[in-house]
Amino acid sequence: MRLFKRYMPGMIAKHVSRLFKGRIYICGVGRFEFDNGKLVLPERAEKRHFKTVKEVNQEIMRLRCAYI
Repeated sequence: MRLFKRYMPGMIAKHVSRLFKGRIYICGVGRFEFDNGKLVLPERAEKRHFKTVKEVNQEIMRLRCAYI
């Protein structure tokens, strides 16, 4: 499990896209799991979780498009 002390979508996206499966914790936001290189919503998701997942997954798509 990786701990991010600050919410930085770019850095989180790099971590998630490289490892493909695992868990992360973002201070002030909460705990997330990722699978197949994308962030997954927690079971009891709140508005901040939806926003975070959307932003990070968009950043992952940008990274993938940049390498093609």
